[in-house]
Amino acid sequence: MGKRKFDTCFFERYAQITLETLLGSHYSALVNEDRPDLQMPDRSLGIEVTRAMEPRKDVANALLKEMAGLDIKEEDREEVGHIIESGYGYGLQDGKYIGHIEYEYWALAQPLRRIIESKVSKVGSGFYGEFDEYGLYIFCKDNLSEEEVLLTMEYTSDLQRNLDVRYSTMYLSLIDRLYVCDLTDVDRVLHPTKCTSYEITRKMCKDFFLGSLDYRFAVREATSPATLA
Repeated sequence: MGKRKFDTCFFERYAQITLETLLGSHYSALVNEDRPDLQMPDRSLGIEVTRAMEPRKDVANALLKEMAGLDIKEEDREEVGHIIESGYGYGLQDGKYIGHIEYEYWALAQPLRRIIESKVSKVGSGFYGEFDEYGLYIFCKDNLSEEEVLLTMEYTSDLQRNLDVRYSTMYLSLIDRLYVCDLTDVDRVLHPTKCTSYEITRKMCKDFFLGSLDYRFAVREATSPATLA
């Protein structure tokens, strides 16, 4: 596949719609800018949006051109049609397919630890400007267990412990779940870790997908959270 310019705004809109739907209308004020990617106009919050993927895992995912020979279920044909037409597949078909536009977005992704190291270094250096709070939103192509989520929180907290500027919240976005992690005080020995898990249903995935392609998307009501111990 040759080099192509890919539009990361799809994922930034997907992140914004997910936050607004699951966490409330407060996030509807976020605008898509640069450094960081999502910002409150009053600079109360800046959220950097990025992605993590193990090296060469992209090769294991089906490319759009391979889909023509698949025996696609009748109920899945509409979703597959959206993938072919839009060039994006995130959220649809349980994340099995990568659309042609987003292919390089995932192909260039770094493993989770490395991307966190990079983003923590940048926020600590003042790279993202001045905001009251910072958030880090990471799209994860691979599933994470609850224990892996907690270890990721602890790793991030340790990295930025001595920094003057740091992330207060980390959002780990999986196909079927969003983990909202409080990084302000992470210590499982002394008290429960503050991490909330929100289910993302298949219908919500489809709504988020279509909304990321359409600015006129109407945000649906949030589902009830299940808090991790």
